[in-house]
Amino acid sequence: MSQDKHYIPPKPHSLAALPALMRVLWNGDGNLLDLLPAAAYRFPVGNLGYSRRSTVLFNDPELVRHIMRDPDGIFPKSDLMVNALEHLIGESIFVTDGEKWRRQRAMIDPAFSHMRISHAFEAMQAAVNDYVHTLEASADSGEPLSLDLAMSQLTADIICRTVFSTSLDSQVAHDVFEDFTVFERSVAQVDIKRLIFEPAWTKAPQPQAVLDACSRIRSHLAALIDTHLAPDADYNDIASAVVAARDSDTQEPFTKDELIDQLGVFFLAGHETTASVLTWLFFICAQRPTLVAQMREEIDRVTGGGAGVEGEEATDGKITFEHMRQLPLLKAVFREALRLYPPITFMPRVAMEDTTVGPRKLPKGALVMISPWTLHRNGDYWKDPHAFKPERFLQENESALTDGAYIPFGQGPHTCVGAGFAQTESLLIIAELLRRFDFEALNPNRVRPAARLTTRPREQIFCRVTRRNTSQM
Repeated sequence: MSQDKHYIPPKPHSLAALPALMRVLWNGDGNLLDLLPAAAYRFPVGNLGYSRRSTVLFNDPELVRHIMRDPDGIFPKSDLMVNALEHLIGESIFVTDGEKWRRQRAMIDPAFSHMRISHAFEAMQAAVNDYVHTLEASADSGEPLSLDLAMSQLTADIICRTVFSTSLDSQVAHDVFEDFTVFERSVAQVDIKRLIFEPAWTKAPQPQAVLDACSRIRSHLAALIDTHLAPDADYNDIASAVVAARDSDTQEPFTKDELIDQLGVFFLAGHETTASVLTWLFFICAQRPTLVAQMREEIDRVTGGGAGVEGEEATDGKITFEHMRQLPLLKAVFREALRLYPPITFMPRVAMEDTTVGPRKLPKGALVMISPWTLHRNGDYWKDPHAFKPERFLQENESALTDGAYIPFGQGPHTCVGAGFAQTESLLIIAELLRRFDFEALNPNRVRPAARLTTRPREQIFCRVTRRNTSQM
């Protein structure tokens, strides 16, 4: 992988703290990546900008672990995050803390375990196979496509099939997808002026378009849930497992509103976060033909080889769930893409009382920022931190990784329940698409990251898709 050792994919141009703040205010797009000062990639603990509300960024893995585990219960999820998401996912596991969170997690964990990834794999595969036909049509027409939208559509289809046993072709699923797009584009914008001048726990109003989109999504989710609550319902999917979950103390199930909250999280986290990292991964692959050739060699060797090159019949074997454990290079590439472009850019917490973490005193109401983005790019823990080097995650090199410096799925009790699902889904998508298609990014020099709801390109990445180049065989 020598071609990839010093490849640095798109990143923000770092400035000192005050110029960075002025840049964000001037641009007016609320992109928090542009707000990060250059020092944020180096210090273990430091202030993040200038504001009435103390905002402290922690990069030290031990201190991050302490905050995320929160043994004393004084670092709940930030009011900023809760306010942004409450209209969509209510009091779900994604935004709650304390006893309410523990009850929800205890109910959801066995429900998710019941819905085994190996069982969901068939639905994943059906969605990917259907999307192959979409990409074949795009390749034959020669028309560019939005890589962002392509990955969102595919992962949303997978979530629809695995959660509710319905494909994205249904009108309800299409409506939900469109409203999520409205929600993501609007609610994720951070009002920097409000962050600077308003005190802690000041509630920001949401635009009417966001409220309307949330209302429509929750209405559609309610209708889908009703199909699983019917007396004659006979499903074996994630929704049915969550419906069947019971509180261990009271034996009570989730209420209807709680089901909408919890399954809304599966939609939000299950398709948007995976689409985010896959958008970046396929963009990077479009710049790294040598790496793609190595990945294809691994895919072909494991699955039986030779997938649908131009002018030939596909002769490859079907990719199975067992193959997911036999693709170490693909897994390393995926993990490195997650390192450089963690879907959740920031995991904000709030100090509920005056406290001290490591060397830093925090006043009540302080915004405590945990950022996988800066932790994953800190030179104290990563050699060539901005370079794309998937060999970091090959088995023979993993012992050199710093414990706690890699947290794309969170850490401690709040580790994402769907991490294994996301990895399996992503490896399948990467394997199926790369063995069939070449991706050419148009205007790659214009691509820049932005922190919105997830780590997305500032502008959509447009690609031209062609059938796999036989010269790389």
